[in-house]
Amino acid sequence: MRQARLEAGLSLAQLGKGHVTAPAIYLVETGRTRPSLPTLEHIARRTNKPVEFFLAEPGGGIDEATARVLELEALVCDSRHAEAIALGQSMLEAGPPAFRLGKIRFLLGQAYLAAGQSERATALIEDARAHFEAVNDAIMLAECLGVQASLATSAQAREAVSLAERALAICRKQRPVPAPTEARLLAVLAAALVANHDSERAVATYEAAIQIGRSSFDLSTTARLHAEIGMSFRKAGEAENAVRYLARSIGVLEALRERSALARAETNLAAVLMERHDFDAAREHLRRAEELSAESDLGAARGKVLLGQCELAMHEGDVERAQSLGLDALEAAEAMEDALTMAEAHVWLGRVADEREEHATADREFESAIRGFEALGKRERLLQSHGAYAEILERRGELARAYTHMKEALQASRPGLLREAQDEERASSA
Repeated sequence: MRQARLEAGLSLAQLGKGHVTAPAIYLVETGRTRPSLPTLEHIARRTNKPVEFFLAEPGGGIDEATARVLELEALVCDSRHAEAIALGQSMLEAGPPAFRLGKIRFLLGQAYLAAGQSERATALIEDARAHFEAVNDAIMLAECLGVQASLATSAQAREAVSLAERALAICRKQRPVPAPTEARLLAVLAAALVANHDSERAVATYEAAIQIGRSSFDLSTTARLHAEIGMSFRKAGEAENAVRYLARSIGVLEALRERSALARAETNLAAVLMERHDFDAAREHLRRAEELSAESDLGAARGKVLLGQCELAMHEGDVERAQSLGLDALEAAEAMEDALTMAEAHVWLGRVADEREEHATADREFESAIRGFEALGKRERLLQSHGAYAEILERRGELARAYTHMKEALQASRPGLLREAQDEERASSA
């Protein structure tokens, strides 16, 4: 505490102003008493330090609680989402010290977000943000705002860009500016700009993220960032930019010989090429992805590759082959317990059944897909599935059911929108 006070250029009285007396500060600094958490948070704000700064273990030791937080962080970084959620929930239920709550909630929120449970993630990140604001931890506050910006981008919310810009501004006020955090937040801002159809600024922002991150990123992270850029442009319907960045990602991954990531990138690029009706190029990338995924340790990628081939077969009018590939994709996804690919497989099998005029089968497949996307919290895919099913029902002449699914698609695109409209209608009637 004395170190922080001197670094901030404050006297004892100035440090405690409005909250605690100078003699009390002196007793804490000399080790004769311990501060309460509110006092510690006040001192953290006055000295512009995170609360954790004052709670380091003597001699750099790590207690059991700190070790569990580090374990939680490692699980999140390693994408072991189910284990991270179980550990994080157990830590919260055990009633950890108040100063650890922010970090635990932030990490647990990230785990829920990666697991597709955005509602739980949203609440946890909001609580973590409030904690870091209270203790004046600027970097973690910026990280929380960055996650909230990503959530807003996924929900197509207007505030996504402003949240990302605020996070970046907070990060850049630090001295020195932490380059990895700045690069990560630039990527978040760029994704929000893509969703906002501000392509020119988005490209410039992505390039700035890569440039700043060159010194701290490894090649694997650079490849992942290029892939994220490409997929963001794909969602925004900007195929040319999507192809450019996905191709860059593949180039880096080929140098690294990361077969699993390379198979995914080849499949994603093939999907964009199919959207451009460049089926010959798509077929070549799917062939390369199939060669990579055929290896025994790449089962998770195989289901996605088979789905890509199923989609290509549908574009080419080969319904029989599409059905066979869709069933193979579903089987591969079930074997790997890959719930997202299972839901995607049900969508394509539903489309196949519609082409074959097997209406009952199409209904079952789309219902399975919709349940799957709902359980995963994949709002965008839920929207697309309701929309696709509504079009099929409309062609059949089942207009009432088609209308129901169009309403569900609208609700998926803007949660609460239908409720707001109904409230307005009731108010107008009154």
